[in-house]
Amino acid sequence: MGKTKEYTNGETTIVWEAEKCIHSGICVRGLPKVFQPKDRPWIKIDAASTDDLVSQVKQCPSGALSYYMNDETDKTSESLETKIEVLENGPLLVYGTLKVTHRDGSQETKNKTTAFCRCGSSENKPYCDGTHVKEEFKG
Repeated sequence: MGKTKEYTNGETTIVWEAEKCIHSGICVRGLPKVFQPKDRPWIKIDAASTDDLVSQVKQCPSGALSYYMNDETDKTSESLETKIEVLENGPLLVYGTLKVTHRDGSQETKNKTTAFCRCGSSENKPYCDGTHVKEEFKG
């Protein structure tokens, strides 16, 4: 497994899995005082309320950012209503709990937000890996 970091404010913990990050910038645009990729540590968890942090993390299209409440013994995330959003020049975002069946027949369950490749160049198909930026995908 790749690099994973945890950031806590005592009430909630944000988990960042670097390998999954597609650098969409949604976190940075949503809470710029918290998510500062040029700094170390890059997540300033005390710069926003727990509710704002959780709301922003739920918008992460790759699942690189997740969270858990520190007082919950069950660290699973809740199911969300299924919604689909097409990002301009980027991936197809599907919000909710999904069961993905791969070409080889293997299955996995994805929770929260899943980013599916639209440009066709991802090395992590069917998921987006951020290649659309380098390929200057328009669509």
